[in-house]
Amino acid sequence: MHDGDQIVSPPSTRLLLTIPFAIPAYWTPEQALAVVELLEDLRDLIWSHYGALLREEYREQYCAPPRFDTPPDDPDGLSF
Repeated sequence: MHDGDQIVSPPSTRLLLTIPFAIPAYWTPEQALAVVELLEDLRDLIWSHYGALLREEYREQYCAPPRFDTPPDDPDGLSF
């Protein structure tokens, strides 16, 4: 893809798909509460639609059996 004179290529990793942002320090308490409520509503909608899939993904990512670089019978990793 070309964007003017610059060549734009698609991101190669998931990390590049994130958009960093800062939370403004000048929000009123009412504005901050509105954002929190929006996020809670969004979370609820996502869970209601993707709940089963999210639970499965969570299990795959966080409940997988540990992987060992050394055999499990060598707990200190000092094979001789």
